[in-house]
Amino acid sequence: MSYGSSTIAASLSQETLKLATDAIPAYTFGCINKATGSSVPPQGLLGLGRGPLSLLSQTQDLYKSTFSYCLPSFKSLNFSGSLRLGPVAQPKRIKYTPLLKNPRRSSLYYVNLVGIKVGRKTVDIPPSALAFNPTTGAGTIIDSGTVFTRLVVPVYTAVRDEFRRRMGKAVVSSLGGFDTCYSVPITVPTLTFMFAGMNVTLPQDNFLIHSSSSNLACLAIAAAPDNVNSVLNVIANLQQQNHRLLFDVPNSRLGVARETCS
Repeated sequence: MSYGSSTIAASLSQETLKLATDAIPAYTFGCINKATGSSVPPQGLLGLGRGPLSLLSQTQDLYKSTFSYCLPSFKSLNFSGSLRLGPVAQPKRIKYTPLLKNPRRSSLYYVNLVGIKVGRKTVDIPPSALAFNPTTGAGTIIDSGTVFTRLVVPVYTAVRDEFRRRMGKAVVSSLGGFDTCYSVPITVPTLTFMFAGMNVTLPQDNFLIHSSSSNLACLAIAAAPDNVNSVLNVIANLQQQNHRLLFDVPNSRLGVARETCS
């Protein structure tokens, strides 16, 4: 099967899976024989989507299709993030936005992104560029398996142009796949993702990436690729770091709260 840019050859297997003190009998998984490409790490993947063989679906009775995680900063030297399975001990004070379902891409977690702010200014984005459309697959997903947020071309262009405008006379350059880079030190505006029912304002660590070989810092967001995902806005893991994301599938909602887990 394929996953992202990887191809996996695996044997379909069943075994009792133990997670802490919980035993899940006859857990079905793929035992990897060979993987090519860069999307699948050598350790394999934990399926937390809504597909029939995901961990979530196979442990429905035990964990009630509810989980949360906090991803530490990629700069964090220790594995200090956490994954919490089941409704017990999930945060009570948290802001929610509805989760949407797309029957054509049923494992993905779609949300309703309604706008983006750079600083205090709401960027002028055509509503059609953010609209959820199950037929074309268009809309916005929350994804832990992608590093950098990708926005459909009209959305990215509008956000990038407003960001550059806010940066004033600072000289802009490009680096690798990023086209909005500046020499540090710089003062940058905040970035706010506006979802139905909640706003998430990101500190700069969640959207600026610093070059390891020069004094450049880049806006760590890019335009959507020219493939099946060209209509999809992907809120990726750099943007999620040091936040608790709570997936409450039975109630079709996603919770987000700031949490320092680095």
